Amino acid sequence: MQIAEWIESEILNDHFHSGDKVYSQYQLADMYTINPATAAKGLHLLVEENVLYKKRGLGMFVAEGAKDLILTKRKNQTLKVLVRELILESARLQMTKSELIELIMNTKEQEDQ
Repeated sequence: MQIAEWIESEILNDHFHSGDKVYSQYQLADMYTINPATAAKGLHLLVEENVLYKKRGLGMFVAEGAKDLILTKRKNQTLKVLVRELILESARLQMTKSELIELIMNTKEQEDQ
C-alpha cells in the first residue's frame, strides 16, 4: 500500500505524467529495502486501479487520466475519512459548527500566506 500511495503522490506532484515509465519493482525494492515481490504488489495495485499499465518487457507506465483517477479517489476516500475524524474530534471538544468552520478558514488563510 505504501508503495502504491507513494507512486500516486509522485503522480499528483507531477513527478510522473501520463505515459512516463515508473520505477521497476527492483528499483523500488532497493529504494525501500523491501522484497521485490512486495514492491510488485504495490505496482499491481495501481494496475488494477488503471493508474498504471504494463508494457510487456518494458515495464510499468502511467496511464492516461491517472492523475484525475487519483484525485477522485483521494477526495472520495481519504478526505472523507479525515473530515469525519475532524468532525468527531470537534464534537468531543464541544466546538460549534461555526467555530469549526472558522478554524478551517483561518488555517487555510495561514497556509495561503
